[in-house]
Amino acid sequence: MQTAKRKALESAGWTFGDAADFLGMTDAERQMLELRVQAALAVRRQRQAMKLSQQELARRIHTSQPRIAKIEQAARDVTLDQILRAYAAAGGQVEISEVSGAGSKKPPYRTQVGIGRKKAKRGRSQARVRIDLTAAGR
Repeated sequence: MQTAKRKALESAGWTFGDAADFLGMTDAERQMLELRVQAALAVRRQRQAMKLSQQELARRIHTSQPRIAKIEQAARDVTLDQILRAYAAAGGQVEISEVSGAGSKKPPYRTQVGIGRKKAKRGRSQARVRIDLTAAGR
């Protein structure tokens, strides 16, 4: 949109934003949505890089091909856990590390999706984590 036209519309009371603004999403909801979408796109790229069909990936995580299609689209009924499991099953590596200064003196840790889980302790300050998806086998 041209700058002059946008300014004219704003002066007339119109506001501009994205879908998240329209839906009234919080920053946390925006971050979660962005994480889900980027992880889902990474699943598709990793699956294609490994020359796997959706059916083959489905067999690896004991689900159906339509479910893989939903995972790759970050559908609403797909959990982040399912997305990360599909990524790992496609040959990718998931690394989760706590961002320094987030209230923990422990070094970053690596985990394979579905293998182990760390429980959050009560009374801790808000923790921040970083999730890295590393492609393998390219």
